[in-house]
Amino acid sequence: MKQKIAHIALVVADYDEAITLYTQKLQFDLIEDTVLNDAKRWVLVGPKGAIEFSLLLAKAVNKEQSEKVGNQTGGRVFLFLNTDNFERDYQNLLDNKVKIIREPILEEYGKVAVFADIYGNLWDLIERR
Repeated sequence: MKQKIAHIALVVADYDEAITLYTQKLQFDLIEDTVLNDAKRWVLVGPKGAIEFSLLLAKAVNKEQSEKVGNQTGGRVFLFLNTDNFERDYQNLLDNKVKIIREPILEEYGKVAVFADIYGNLWDLIERR
């Protein structure tokens, strides 16, 4: 048997502002944006070159979902973005005024910084040793 996780749903307040964040500030690819009905779209974004994984941007549609936007994991780092060039990608975060939560540090496993997306979800930017 062969399985893989293809997508993780990320609850967002607005499709278009989330697409702007991921495609313009984080330089992800917009993989798909399909209108399903008046209120729902199937929106996939992913890091450039990623073929086995993407984020499904899921617009909050009720109070309970809206309360989870930006805090789907209770304040823990939620997403991990591996890079082959930490300095390039960290500079991109700075250039795009992405909120840095923890400045870069060198850990046993590699160089890491923590940043927040526009909703407050925490990400690690990691270049592994």
